[in-house]
Amino acid sequence: MNKKLTKELPNLIRGEIKFNEFLSKHTSFRIGGPADAWIYPKDISDIKNILTFCNSYNIPVTTIGRGTNVLISDKGIRGVVLNLEQGLCEIRVKADSVICGTGALLSRVLKQAAKEELTGLESAAGIPGTVGGAVCMNAGTKEIRNIEYVSIGNLVESVKVIDMNGNVSELGKEGLCFGYRKSNLSEYIIVEVELKLKRGKEKEINDRISRLLEHKKSTQVLDIPSAGCIFKNPDGHFAGRLIDDAGLKGLVIGDAQVSMKHANFIVNNGNASAQDVLELIRKIKKQVFEKTDIKLEEEIKIIGV
Repeated sequence: MNKKLTKELPNLIRGEIKFNEFLSKHTSFRIGGPADAWIYPKDISDIKNILTFCNSYNIPVTTIGRGTNVLISDKGIRGVVLNLEQGLCEIRVKADSVICGTGALLSRVLKQAAKEELTGLESAAGIPGTVGGAVCMNAGTKEIRNIEYVSIGNLVESVKVIDMNGNVSELGKEGLCFGYRKSNLSEYIIVEVELKLKRGKEKEINDRISRLLEHKKSTQVLDIPSAGCIFKNPDGHFAGRLIDDAGLKGLVIGDAQVSMKHANFIVNNGNASAQDVLELIRKIKKQVFEKTDIKLEEEIKIIGV
């Protein structure tokens, strides 16, 4: 670890810093080695000061939200890891828009939108991450029971970002590019998002949310540590079905297992390592390709040393 991190950085910011913080505490997989420094910035000023400091000493900076769509290396992440849940989590409503800090939980934003009788975000029900993470990966849920599929990128009106040099700017629709589980925002730190919604009725909105949550409860793994869907759905196919058809449901390596409930989930049965999960991923990709000629692509982010 760069000694300047422990000696100088705490004097430059107001947010909380934890050194040698194990990231297994901060991911839904409950997997991941230590970060040199885990920081909760208080505000944009903190983020800019961190970036200036880290750029001066060539210290890498990584941003992690709720940790629900990532696999962190067993050796952890070198440098600084930012989490914006404590300092940038405000939610406010302006006419038909919800404006929220990147660290706000998507579940809180959805609840606030429903209370204000704003519709359009219901397909985000059950997605456990933060707004920033959801927008960066263009999260969404497939259509079920007449609930329209909407990727969150379709709702984004504007995004306030900081580049890695500490410059703050706002990107409107013309500056944004969203695709299937991706965007052009990965090189930025997202600090605020404006979502454009429509007027609706609170009861109907909450009914749609309830139906979607019930569907996810019955079909997805919610009671064992996981990172959600491991692979993207190839065109015209469902990754889970391909994995199941390849006879891989229930496959175990170490304490990592292909879920018996949903084959596109890998679960941590207690003490799974990142290496266990990576070996499962490699085996799944190999066997699905041999059986179908289809190459599966990871949806989760694999981060670290």
